[in-house]
Amino acid sequence: MLCIRNGYVIDPKSGLEGYRDILIKDDKIVEIAEQGKISANENMRAEHIEYIDAAGMVAAPGLVDVHVHFRDPGFTYKEDIESGAAAAAKGGFTTVVLMANTKPAVDSEETLDYVIKKGKKTGIKVHTCANVTKGMKGQELVDMESLSNAGAAGFTDDGVPILDEDILREALRKAAKLGKPISLHEENPKYITNNGINAGKASKYLGIGGSPREAEIDMVKRDIEIAAEEESDLSIQHISTKEAVELIRQIKKKSGHIFAEATPHHFTLTQEAAIKYGALAKMNPPLREEADRLAIIEGLRDGTIDMIATDHAPHSAEEKEKPITEAPSGIIGLETSLSLGIRELVMPGYLTMIELLRKMSTAPAEFYHLNAGYIAEGGPADLVIFDKDAKWQVTKEGFASKSCNSPFVGEWLPGVVAYTICDGEIVYKDKSLVK
Repeated sequence: MLCIRNGYVIDPKSGLEGYRDILIKDDKIVEIAEQGKISANENMRAEHIEYIDAAGMVAAPGLVDVHVHFRDPGFTYKEDIESGAAAAAKGGFTTVVLMANTKPAVDSEETLDYVIKKGKKTGIKVHTCANVTKGMKGQELVDMESLSNAGAAGFTDDGVPILDEDILREALRKAAKLGKPISLHEENPKYITNNGINAGKASKYLGIGGSPREAEIDMVKRDIEIAAEEESDLSIQHISTKEAVELIRQIKKKSGHIFAEATPHHFTLTQEAAIKYGALAKMNPPLREEADRLAIIEGLRDGTIDMIATDHAPHSAEEKEKPITEAPSGIIGLETSLSLGIRELVMPGYLTMIELLRKMSTAPAEFYHLNAGYIAEGGPADLVIFDKDAKWQVTKEGFASKSCNSPFVGEWLPGVVAYTICDGEIVYKDKSLVK
């Protein structure tokens, strides 16, 4: 048994905030009580109880990231399921949903089964989406029913947009019948010369064409209308423009089926980072202007944007050192996400801590219908315990991920994860913070 004492417990689902003790047996929370009032029965007293002193720390639901790339199968030199899970645990995540742009793509039961079985051997809960179309080519739907029955959490062709409107409409209809969500990468390639860099100040500085905001706006406008018509749950992934935020804000007034996610890098950085860091700040969709960054923050504040998701995208140092037009897009994010949320959203007063944690745990779990993202008696023993005020320095050597492609290397960030607990087991412990 495990007993967490003296922590400040925050549960976004119930609204609980206050000092509580939490008793865990096996993989469940069996009691939540006022400090010092855990009423272990005779059987419990006879068992060995391990105590965690969480004084001065927040105890919250294990974080849930519904947009990560673990590169397995096919690109395991960048990341694999084991190393990705270790990075997640270090960042406070107990549940992740993998994207399906692997090699082979997750468009068959065989590949889906490989990912699910490998994920079960990690210390955290690893779910995965399946593709919407075969080979992510946008031409033919996968067998959505069989993949859903085999355990797919949802469907996405993340990495490429679905250009064929009829294909998308059919996919949304089938997904709705199956009770599964679809998540979309919204960039129309007809507008893009060189992806990963905003068309504007950054692209001019780097001497390339770049990716204009119209690429995102065009796809978002079309797809949210289709999803609203079909009454199918749809998430707009890694939103980057103020116009797309406003489109989603307006569609939410008439449809409860449209959701959106924002990444920490899009609410933290602008195209100035691409000028400063080059390929280390290259991503799809690209970092844009300060007005876009502020619009994303406002979207998070007013509920237009439901979820924070990292789009954790590992790449090797050699790949990121290539010329800007050849280097791959994306940065890692699992280990810096909570800290950036605290620094950029909570400390300036845009969100309260409970609001941040809802967007990083409860809301993403609800979108994918996962039993996660809350603290309750009888609920899963998945928790993160962190010191919101303690600081840590981001270093290449400190990452649990195989990759270190992050523009935040060298920075000091607030928010140190002391413990990550999944199914009642301590899967990560910060030895520098925990004595």
